[in-house]
Amino acid sequence: MNLSDLKSANGARKERKRVGRGHGCHVKTAGRGMNGQNSRSGGGKGPGFEGGQTPWYRRLPKYRGFNNPNKTVFQLITLSMLDSFEAGAVVTPEVVIERGLVHRTNRPFKVVANGSLSKNITVQLHAFTQAATAAIEAAGGKVEVL
Repeated sequence: MNLSDLKSANGARKERKRVGRGHGCHVKTAGRGMNGQNSRSGGGKGPGFEGGQTPWYRRLPKYRGFNNPNKTVFQLITLSMLDSFEAGAVVTPEVVIERGLVHRTNRPFKVVANGSLSKNITVQLHAFTQAATAAIEAAGGKVEVL
């Protein structure tokens, strides 16, 4: 058996109805009905036409301002999340992902000062707020920016 021997099942393929091509092909109205917008040539308005109502793409507010495509969006890690590590631990991006503390693993991590930290740990992540750095160092830990 070859691919060239394959044939469609009976009734699987149907020729399209050629309308409006003279007598013998759906005579007179060519399958469009008698009157109305869609019976005229060019009468069927294209996609997005809502019968004269202002279409949704014109009702939406216009975007204004500047959108920086190169901005860095961080995945935030709080001090209370870091408090779950044991004392003396080294916190790296791999460890954070392994523990399941973040949802998006494709973004750089930033530590923010939300909550409190009571253990001395070494944190090696991408960014820190000033308050988070002060809190980590006050607990006896170290901050290392990657």
